[in-house]
Formats: sequence, C-alpha cells, structure tokens
Amino acid sequence: MSTDANCIFCKIVRGEIPSNKLHEDEDVLAFHDVRPQAPVHFLIIPKAHVPTLYDGGVEHEKAYGRMLALAGTLARKAGAADGFRIIINTGRVGHQEVYHVHMHVIGGPDPVGPMILRKK
Repeated sequence: MSTDANCIFCKIVRGEIPSNKLHEDEDVLAFHDVRPQAPVHFLIIPKAHVPTLYDGGVEHEKAYGRMLALAGTLARKAGAADGFRIIINTGRVGHQEVYHVHMHVIGGPDPVGPMILRKK
C-alpha cells in the first residue's frame, strides 16, 4: 500500500491523526467528516494513496468497489434511513480539496438539497 508522507488522509490511515472511525478493513477506512455539512456526513477512503480518480487504475477496483458496497450499510447505521448522497470530487473543476480519493456520504432526516445549481 502506498502512502504520501504529507497527505492528511494518509496520516489518518497511519494513525498519526485521530479520527472518529466508522469502519476499517485492509482496503478502506470510513470516518466522520470533521466539518459535517449534514447530520450524516462521513468519508470513505482507500487506504492506498491515490490522488484523484484520474490516477486510479484496475489495481484500485477492489477498494473502490468496497467503498460503494459499504456506503449504504454505514449510512443507515449513521442515521440516514431514507436516502443519502455520494459525492466524489475530482480535480480543480470538481472542487477537490484533499488530493487523496475520498467519497463523501451525506444524508439525514431531510433532503440534502440540489446536487448542483442549474444554469438558466
């Protein structure tokens, strides 16, 4: 598994920065977002350092599949019983802030709002 010494998510994977973990296995880590945007807001990341989806390849399929497979179970356990949204921001245009692939799982008792604002 590759890591980046300066990546905040790699530091979380290595245990150098604490997190409120929801799940951990050999491929992925899920933890609560430190700045939640909804009552349910957590991240699922591959443990291997992959900067963006552009950089992922077939060697990451297992971790990516695991991320999606866990999302529903973890969302329901966290309190999103009537739906949730998954967001993976990629690159500058996609507003990616941390350059380690990560999936936001967002939900709660109320709808999370429009996915994007439509241009008129």
